Amino acid sequence: MAQAMRPNSSTSLFATDGKRHPLQDALVAVTMVLGVIAVVSAFYSNLHLLTSWAGLVGILTGGSSQFISVTTRERFLTILGLGASAVGFFIGMAHGGLFGGVIG
Repeated sequence: MAQAMRPNSSTSLFATDGKRHPLQDALVAVTMVLGVIAVVSAFYSNLHLLTSWAGLVGILTGGSSQFISVTTRERFLTILGLGASAVGFFIGMAHGGLFGGVIG
């Protein structure tokens, strides 16, 4: 009797197709870290430079990660990191922006 074999996806956090995706995993991790940095530093208005730059770079890496992502887990975690990066970026822009107080 022929049966379809399904890969065991419970062993990997990111790869649900049973293959390794090191570039995609790295981009997801960078996006998530930058999103967390952007959101946490957004609570302090004097850290608007860190907040806005971390958010902007997180948005860019998240966009490229979303473009080349292969699995649903990668896309889900990328969207979480993108959302956090965007929130941090917009709050950082409201508190002074990318160059607020540095160039003037």
